[in-house]
Amino acid sequence: MKIVTSLSFKGQCREAFEFYAQVLGGKVTAAIPYGDGPPDMPVGEQYKDWLMHAWLDVGDESIMGADMDTDWAPNIDKPKNGFDVTLHTEDKAEAQRWFEALSEGGRVVMPFAETFWSPGFGSLVDKFGVPWMVNTNPTEGWTPAQG
Repeated sequence: MKIVTSLSFKGQCREAFEFYAQVLGGKVTAAIPYGDGPPDMPVGEQYKDWLMHAWLDVGDESIMGADMDTDWAPNIDKPKNGFDVTLHTEDKAEAQRWFEALSEGGRVVMPFAETFWSPGFGSLVDKFGVPWMVNTNPTEGWTPAQG
């Protein structure tokens, strides 16, 4: 079994997934616009270039996405809450790079820093409104710095 997070956007799915692929070193393996759907699919002309399905592979993990309008998803234009996309690595420099890149144009919630559980952790909301947590997994023998 594989659990995959699906993210919804309001016309920014393609841009977001290309950005995530660049930041995370992944590959967008599907980007299907509504315009490629069945001819009788009831989608307005203004949505033909929006993505009805996107898939990003990063290593053995994936994220799925789609564009939605308020007619289909009434809260799509509201802040996303109740979840975070989380990234984990043992490489603190890599985690910090991910954090800094994802936070560009977004909002830092918790600055990237050492915590009692991690050599480096931070949380943010990216420029597309998606909440992220970036965590450095401690290696064997790691202990937090004494303050």
